[in-house]
Amino acid sequence: MNYQTTSLRRALAADYAIGLMPATARRRFEALLLDDAALRVELGHWQDALASLTGPLPERPVPDHVWEGIKARIEPQVLHMPAKRPFWMNLRLLVAACGVVIAVLVGVLYQRDLGVEYNATLVAANQQPALKIQAYADHLQVEPLTLAAVEPTRALELWAIPAGGKPISLGLLPVSGKGRIQLSKEHHALLTAPLTLAVSLEPQGGSPTGQPTGPVLYQGQLASL
Repeated sequence: MNYQTTSLRRALAADYAIGLMPATARRRFEALLLDDAALRVELGHWQDALASLTGPLPERPVPDHVWEGIKARIEPQVLHMPAKRPFWMNLRLLVAACGVVIAVLVGVLYQRDLGVEYNATLVAANQQPALKIQAYADHLQVEPLTLAAVEPTRALELWAIPAGGKPISLGLLPVSGKGRIQLSKEHHALLTAPLTLAVSLEPQGGSPTGQPTGPVLYQGQLASL
């Protein structure tokens, strides 16, 4: 089985996060996670997306007809006739149920933000998520997770690395770590091909050579949404 297929990796991560994977398959998938950082990132996306569905639900009073049905099963020798509800109450319940279904369908896949085209989670050398990047049509939205402190004389520079190609600078990360990086049309076109995003430590103002000169601190795969 080719575990490098994007659709297969996404499906396996989803099954594992939801808990639908058989025991044997779960052990095989967990073995893959040990040596595959990108697969761990994919699993993290699914776990984050599904986490919002596990929150507590508000308490609601039990309708009278439900209690009547329970008593009818407990005391079958007694005839319990649940009161007939008005049509408008049935319609209201139907509308509410439809609303729940729509909310789940809208929110389950990565909790997509409107306009987001690509997404990446960059990890440090210890495989801990350090930086979240979302790509829009004209800019990158950068969200720090666990960025290390940088000296005032240094800067963090973001690079796009196409498969088999040289790194291309996308710009410097915001000083605070959180903010925007504007994208030119040429840079946005790069995102349509499979590539790796990486962050290197550079002198203040960025690399003087057009290529990374300092150590690469964070990296991750860019994925389309």
